[in-house]
Amino acid sequence: MTANTTLTPTIRRATRRSLFWILAAAFAIIVALITTAIGARASSGGTPFSGTNPAPGGSKAIVEVLKQQGVRVTVAESLSSATRSLEHDKATLFLYDTDGNLDSKQLKELAVRARHVVILSPTFSQLKALAPEVGSAGTVTKKSLSSGCSLPAARQAATVSGGGNGYRLIDQDANSTLCFGSGKKVFSLITVDHGDSSVTVLGTKDAFSNEHVAERGNAALALTLLGENPRLVWYLPTIADSAASDDPSLAELTPPWVGPVMTLLAIVAIVAAFWRGRRMGPLVVENLPVVVRASETMEGRARLYQRGAARLRALDALRIGAIDRLAAQSGLPRIASVDEVIARVTDLTSSDSAVIRSLLLDTVPTSDSELVRLSDQLLELERAVERATRPS
Repeated sequence: MTANTTLTPTIRRATRRSLFWILAAAFAIIVALITTAIGARASSGGTPFSGTNPAPGGSKAIVEVLKQQGVRVTVAESLSSATRSLEHDKATLFLYDTDGNLDSKQLKELAVRARHVVILSPTFSQLKALAPEVGSAGTVTKKSLSSGCSLPAARQAATVSGGGNGYRLIDQDANSTLCFGSGKKVFSLITVDHGDSSVTVLGTKDAFSNEHVAERGNAALALTLLGENPRLVWYLPTIADSAASDDPSLAELTPPWVGPVMTLLAIVAIVAAFWRGRRMGPLVVENLPVVVRASETMEGRARLYQRGAARLRALDALRIGAIDRLAAQSGLPRIASVDEVIARVTDLTSSDSAVIRSLLLDTVPTSDSELVRLSDQLLELERAVERATRPS
């Protein structure tokens, strides 16, 4: 007695096959959660050195203390707001534009309205526009810097946090003050006097953050430097203040050859639609119902089984027909079970019941040739039963 072949996969086998995709999905979910958490933590810090940001990276503490000391502080949200705030009287302008949103023309037009421009951690282009006498000198690694100059704000601070950038004086003839040196003629604060106005290049970023403003003389430097005039404009440019014109249109971004190619493709699509969609003569009216020969149905289903490699399904269809015919040939009723048919056929043909059961139920074809062989064996079994039941 051969064992029946199990066709339905077990849960363990299905899980084993899908284990890779399960682990991949779990890994993707974990990465997404970690990324979301990091992004949320980063976004919770707000805009660095913003006058309205109370987070450790912000500068709201300096702004609030300056207001208490009588300085009129305006936190400008846009270039137009900063320009209006500097129109009436000369004031101190605090500028931090690490992304370079303003071009040289905008920087110069803004600086000419201010009496004193304090620019924090400027880029090369910003230095060229506002203080061409100063050049960048890299990053400062010292934790603490001493003033070493006569600037009132630097003298009052004495020492400040050294984290930030350093700068070097290029034009030695410029009327300048160099403070907080870190060696090799590198300074973290350089003030250049232009007569009726001045520009202070400041690299000590830690001194202006809420997190470090209370350390060393950071607060004294920030409050004295920014509070020397009765009015202060605190301005952090954004991408909305960029000097770039309106965004280019899709036609401006598209290469010139795209238009003709798209036109040609549209013409080809229309021609192909007429070519493939034309009618093959007039419609034929056919009376219903339509009679379809059994051979056509059989051949059609056979082709479908072959195309889908459904060998077992095709063999089951042959087995069902063979069992019905064997029952009728053996004189059994239509309600007879498969086991009764197998027992009856075994008696009539004097064959092994295990072989008959394997042929009618258990064997699973693995190739087209095996399917043909089993089909021939079913036909031969029907002929053997017919010979056994035929009158002599």
